[in-house]
Amino acid sequence: MFTVIMVLAVMVGIGIVFGFILAIANKKFSVEVNPLIHEVEDVLPKGQCGACGYAGCAGYAEAVVLNKEVPPNLCVPGKDAVAKLVAEITGKSAEKVEPRIAHIKCKGAIGKAKLSYNYKGIEDCAAATLLQGGPKGCKHGCVGFGTCVNSCPFGALSMGEDGLPKVDAKKCTGCGTCETACPKNVIEVMPVNSIVKVNCNSKDKGAIARKLCSAETCLGCGICAKNCTYGAIKIENNLAVVDSKICVEKCKEPTCLAKCPTSAIKIAN
Repeated sequence: MFTVIMVLAVMVGIGIVFGFILAIANKKFSVEVNPLIHEVEDVLPKGQCGACGYAGCAGYAEAVVLNKEVPPNLCVPGKDAVAKLVAEITGKSAEKVEPRIAHIKCKGAIGKAKLSYNYKGIEDCAAATLLQGGPKGCKHGCVGFGTCVNSCPFGALSMGEDGLPKVDAKKCTGCGTCETACPKNVIEVMPVNSIVKVNCNSKDKGAIARKLCSAETCLGCGICAKNCTYGAIKIENNLAVVDSKICVEKCKEPTCLAKCPTSAIKIAN
């Protein structure tokens, strides 16, 4: 019994000694945190999306407070409202944040996009893509297993019955997390005031693309580019690519839509 008491006494004594040592070390080596960092973090939307270029909201809050070169408008989900608050807290000036929204560049729904085989593996787009580029004949289209939906920190995406993701415009912050998650680069984050959008992502030549998908397939014919007065559309790898900046700044009445043989180009809003 005496031995047990002695062991307990020694253990308690050791604990007290180490406690004092830790307390002294904590006081000596502690780093004072700028209270403004917590203030900035409190006004951020907490999506942890990384659209600002930093590792989560805490990382950006620390950077924007401590580094005078970091602007207060990098929080894309927060838009102008958050940029103004961060600017007020840090004493910086905030340029206007351009609102963005995710756009699904594929209309190859179930029944429209032909399949190369029936996939029975893990229902994840990246995993499915490892097997011959995915089950769809078009290797540039949406795989349809909702990896983008699972990646969205704001719940702005959902899978439709047609096998394609749907964007909730009211919830989408334009953070770009879904764009990064998509292994096929089917999702494009574009300005909300974009004039036109391309509803296809196929890089195949026109005849092949049309054979693989009966949806609004871009044929790469270039008619849209020829009809664009301001040169905002180019054909790259058999696909129409729109320069949203030129389109928004100069175009009021898009002339590229009228002659598209497959309606691959549509009004954005």
